[in-house]
Amino acid sequence: MHEFLWQTFVTLLVVIDPFAVVPVFISLTRNDSTALKKKTAKKACLIGACLLVSFAFLGDKLLDAMNITEPAFRIAGGFLLLLAAIEMVIARNTGLRSPTGDETKEAIQRDDISVFPLAIPLIAGPGAITSTVVLMRQAETMGYLIQAGVVILAMFVIYITYLALKQGDRIMKLLGVTGTNVLTRVFGIILAALAVENILTGLTIFIKSALRS
Repeated sequence: MHEFLWQTFVTLLVVIDPFAVVPVFISLTRNDSTALKKKTAKKACLIGACLLVSFAFLGDKLLDAMNITEPAFRIAGGFLLLLAAIEMVIARNTGLRSPTGDETKEAIQRDDISVFPLAIPLIAGPGAITSTVVLMRQAETMGYLIQAGVVILAMFVIYITYLALKQGDRIMKLLGVTGTNVLTRVFGIILAALAVENILTGLTIFIKSALRS
């Protein structure tokens, strides 16, 4: 149980990667006042939290309604996370876990950037949503307390993200662009391992199910 909850925390932390959100946040709010920056960070994190909680409780029902099996979702989610991990390691923007160039230009012209690109896709992007649904499915067999633990840990990672955005200027002075990139690449390697683990687990469940039938 403790091992699963620790894996949940690590997975969500490396997928969301609060420190990688900071440079984008600073870039898009460089002309804003401190109060407005704090308000934008809070709103973005609240929206991101609402999205993750919604998918935590409704994602499984949506998959069942569409007849998507657990192995299929695990394998698809694994590949999606692997793509996000590759993007983190090679620092190439594919739009999966960060806005594309055109999207960034659009975001600069917006008055409110809390929904896009901060909440989506930086905080609650495809990788974070997929991970939340997969983790909640795993937690089903362990009871409601573990499911509640997954949601609480997701909210804790969102809170870490809020603190990182709130202290964005200090973090950038401390880590710098190089430090942030190094941290993101380390998280990317961990995420790649978790993604492969998801794919292998999905294949194992599928093979066992096929052999039984």
